[in-house]
Amino acid sequence: MRERPLSMIQDDLVEYEKAMERMAELVGQRQRDERPDTLWLLSHPSVYTIGRRTPAEHLPDPSHGIAVVQTGRGGQLTYHGPGQLVGYLIVKLREDEGIVDYVREVELRLVKALDALGLAAERRDTPPGSELLTGVWTTATGRKIASIGMRQSRGVTSHGFALNVDGDLMPWNWAVACGMPDVDMTSTSREGLAATMDDVRAAVAAAFEASPA
Repeated sequence: MRERPLSMIQDDLVEYEKAMERMAELVGQRQRDERPDTLWLLSHPSVYTIGRRTPAEHLPDPSHGIAVVQTGRGGQLTYHGPGQLVGYLIVKLREDEGIVDYVREVELRLVKALDALGLAAERRDTPPGSELLTGVWTTATGRKIASIGMRQSRGVTSHGFALNVDGDLMPWNWAVACGMPDVDMTSTSREGLAATMDDVRAAVAAAFEASPA
């Protein structure tokens, strides 16, 4: 991976809709070269977000009381909640790379962060005709620990990744995550890793070469 230093913004719990408004502002600033490439680390209150291709049958039962929000990113249904580290990446792509290239880089940087914490993980190639295996998976148990959904507009990326740390995993079971009915979602806590949210934030920031603005 090539060197790509990022400026970092850190927040704790931010409502999803408010985060989308702020992200749009950051993207506009990056498109106008008014700010550097940026990694925004935060968490959200419980919410399901869906991509443009998410089938209705993959949605959760409304009786669980968790809102479902349509997004403009790629990918399918994802759950966000406390105990999950979300990273929004506002990055100007180089002339020789596209959004798929950058998603591969994001996967590898998350693998690097988890390795630094002591948890072996991997990215996966998608077999022809299968649902996209975008994201990061634990090597030992084969569970999915990080979801990725991104888009690019005028050469600048938005949205990003969700890495499960120590939150409640039950909401993942109330819907079809990532378009894969049989996916087994996990977290650093479920995998036996004694790492706090602050530990994970620090490892992710280092893997993305990010530092406070």
